[in-house]
Amino acid sequence: MRIEMEVNGERRALEVEPRRTLADALREDLGLTGTHLGCEHGVCGACTVIVDGEAVRSCLMFAVQADGGRVRTVEGLASGAGHPLQRAFRAEHALQCGFCTPGFLMLLAAALERDPGIVRDEERLRELLTSNLCRCTGYEGIRRAALRAAEEMGR
Repeated sequence: MRIEMEVNGERRALEVEPRRTLADALREDLGLTGTHLGCEHGVCGACTVIVDGEAVRSCLMFAVQADGGRVRTVEGLASGAGHPLQRAFRAEHALQCGFCTPGFLMLLAAALERDPGIVRDEERLRELLTSNLCRCTGYEGIRRAALRAAEEMGR
């Protein structure tokens, strides 16, 4: 099937099998390997990207479901000196081994854009962060990074 989508601000067209996941299309067809694949069951969140403003597990979404949509990956997050979330992750030592980082960055980017107040509610922030898995157990650094980024973003 031929699909078209806007990926990181650039219109992209590609041929995909109907059951090809968005994660595979991004990584293998478009060369955007910043989106990681961990469990491939939607549990770990390493494959989180933003589709039409919503954080989604790209391993659970077919590429054809993104046809006509806007997709943002971790490659589209940075420009120049980096996104405030990326700077905050570095400053708060939230990177750990780095495998889960792209998923956390996209999860938090979508959350802060949609509901900036989430960082002021400790319970909601904890609930959000526990939806992705960090095998290094670096959640405290990630939590501090979320708070720092939100402050820098004026949220």
